[in-house]
Amino acid sequence: MQTGIVLPHHEIGTDTGAIRAFVTGAEELGAAHIMIYDHVVGADRNRPGGFEGPYDKDVQFHEPFTFFSYIAALTNKVELVTGIVILPQRQTALVAKQAAELAILSENRLRLGIGTGWNAVEYEVLNEDFTNRGRRQEEQVELLRRFWQEDCFSYEGKYHQFTLAGINPRPSQSVPIWFGGGAPALLDRCARLGDGWMPVTGPGKRAAAAIESMRATRESAGLSWETFGIHAQVQAGNATAEDWQKSCSEWQELGATDLSLATHNAGFSSVDDHLKAFQEWLEVVKSGL
Repeated sequence: MQTGIVLPHHEIGTDTGAIRAFVTGAEELGAAHIMIYDHVVGADRNRPGGFEGPYDKDVQFHEPFTFFSYIAALTNKVELVTGIVILPQRQTALVAKQAAELAILSENRLRLGIGTGWNAVEYEVLNEDFTNRGRRQEEQVELLRRFWQEDCFSYEGKYHQFTLAGINPRPSQSVPIWFGGGAPALLDRCARLGDGWMPVTGPGKRAAAAIESMRATRESAGLSWETFGIHAQVQAGNATAEDWQKSCSEWQELGATDLSLATHNAGFSSVDDHLKAFQEWLEVVKSGL
């Protein structure tokens, strides 16, 4: 099982020195990947009708493709993982172009985690339809892979129509696409179209049921389960070494291939604090692998 860290999106700030210290420090400690979350805009909680959600306009999120292009030049081996890009609120061809460029600049270190999101405000601001986001995502995944693999093609779908177009340059290999989420429709798409799953829940009955559902879907479609990945997360806040070991063991039993530590919202005030927590977590986790 590969281990890595989630970018502490809110605490890391905009100091490029701190960002550089975090990503290079994580790689030096042995992080196999760095994961970044994605939200383009945040809502004002005092907007008409109110707003409920885990983040708002005061919570910072770096833009994944731009951010990873910067740290690709600062690192050598660490995998760059979006966890997740909210695909249906973005233009498909533009995502294909951005991901292709990042894959080229990072020498194929990008893994594109995608989701549909929950915040209708973002879709409103980005002028995309919130109500059909799941259905559009399926068409988008097909198009992404074709843009990365084909020189030029035409497409006549329900949500995309164009004649003889393509992107250039293209990556030397297709970017892996993993799905994040837990809704039944999402799990079905993930099993049929994805290279892996990013759960939004902890280890337990819900995760086990989702995994068995996806396994059955892949087997019925003649798709390999052995090549399908599972990338889970654990939280640093208020967790003990015993908690970390327990969650690691439970995810390992469920077949997780990747595990990330999320250090945001844990009360850390410096890059060194985040990296120290990561080092301590690595020592605990590695002792049980």
